Amino acid sequence: MKPAINKKIIVIAHRGAAGYAPENTMASFQLAIEMKADFLELDIQLTKDGQLVVIHDTEVDRTSNGRGKVLDFTMAQLSELDAGSWFNAKFEGERMPTLSEVFDLCKGKIGILIEIKAPWLYPGIEQKLAEELRAHGMLDEDPASIIVQSFDQSSVKRFSAIMPQVLVGLLVYQSEDVTAEKLQETVVYADYVNPSLNLVTKSFIDTIHALGKKTTPWTVRSAAEVPPLLDLNVDGIITDYPDYVK
Repeated sequence: MKPAINKKIIVIAHRGAAGYAPENTMASFQLAIEMKADFLELDIQLTKDGQLVVIHDTEVDRTSNGRGKVLDFTMAQLSELDAGSWFNAKFEGERMPTLSEVFDLCKGKIGILIEIKAPWLYPGIEQKLAEELRAHGMLDEDPASIIVQSFDQSSVKRFSAIMPQVLVGLLVYQSEDVTAEKLQETVVYADYVNPSLNLVTKSFIDTIHALGKKTTPWTVRSAAEVPPLLDLNVDGIITDYPDYVK
């Protein structure tokens, strides 16, 4: 049986505290913990040698001093790249972490919202994620501390079939994804429907709640965006600035 979903407004640190530190790095994750966010949000992909690495883009160019596709690097090669200087010189030497390293940092301290990126590039990534979760005992203490999401509904379904006890979410960004009819289909397998901010309306929130599901919109980058979301009774807020949500 899946865990009950917490009723409080959850603060989800997008790629860590990405407004203050380079996204998807240990510095960003540690800062989110210090800011007392409820969850980290992070992105996973597979390296050439089958390791789960935490990075958003399918290429390393934007967030490191490297060039090329993630899947063409081994984890050892990715670890040699500087993933911090692009953000600020004081973060020089920050590395792309493995998911295992993030689990070691976060277990028992903060929940983790894991996005499976571009799963069509990485056959078997859902099974690999399940194995990592088991190996680190991430569900032993609090099963609700892990949520897995993707824009790819097939990936969400595959993961849920492997680990049905874990809460899962579908990311959406198009208006056709949040019609009443489409939401009826989505909530058959998803516990969360997490939309971009432009899709958030009272009607959407009310429909999600009427269907017994939850929603955590993304991505808040302005303090002014917070009060309207709270007024709409969202279940959580995904933000680059965890301290914006009081």
